[in-house]
Amino acid sequence: MSGSKGVISYKSGVGSRTRLRKLFFEDDRFEANGEEEENKEGTAAKWRMKERMKTVSVALVCCLNVGVDPPDVVRTSPCARMECWLDPGSEPPQKALESIGKALQAQYERWQPRARYKLCLDPTVDDIKKLCTSLRRSAKEERVLFHYNGHGVPKPTNNGEVWVFNKNYTQYIPLSIFELQTWMGSPSIYVFDCSAAGLVLHWYTHFAEQRAKEKEKDARLPAGGAGLLKDSIV
Repeated sequence: MSGSKGVISYKSGVGSRTRLRKLFFEDDRFEANGEEEENKEGTAAKWRMKERMKTVSVALVCCLNVGVDPPDVVRTSPCARMECWLDPGSEPPQKALESIGKALQAQYERWQPRARYKLCLDPTVDDIKKLCTSLRRSAKEERVLFHYNGHGVPKPTNNGEVWVFNKNYTQYIPLSIFELQTWMGSPSIYVFDCSAAGLVLHWYTHFAEQRAKEKEKDARLPAGGAGLLKDSIV
């Protein structure tokens, strides 16, 4: 969670030894106990959203390649296999992919039934570029949500990339978070459901700060760096 620190609380006993880790959060809204505090000027607490904003478009990107495990995955037995509470092995691969995509959309529709939803199943880089630019164009200044399920591809790279496919599904193709920021613009929400998702958060922030610094040096560059941090949720 951005801006907060947390440690899971649990006990485990091995013989007479017991370990305990405490649960705590240090973000402003937790220290305020969820109450809307006011400062001396009478303005709302800084963690409160100052303006309501609609999420009008949702991109649901599923990179699953059902039936084929990515090369960096070593599955234990037993292991978690459910996707959106569906077993991918219960249907033929393509049918299972479509069922999972529809189930994911149905879950989001309970939260925002009026949004415009677009499924993008086992996509290429071009597929995602077309999808994101189209949704941003139609959303204008409203918010777009990008959900990425990467359980069928390798984990994100140390260069700020997630993985998609080529047209024939014979290769994994890197997709730069920097490029994704360009296509999505802001305001946006990103949900990265994949292994090592913390890498994505690190590189998203890095690229947004880089854009902001470049904008300070050259006013001719398009705005975006500051907005990507201020008006987006990852």
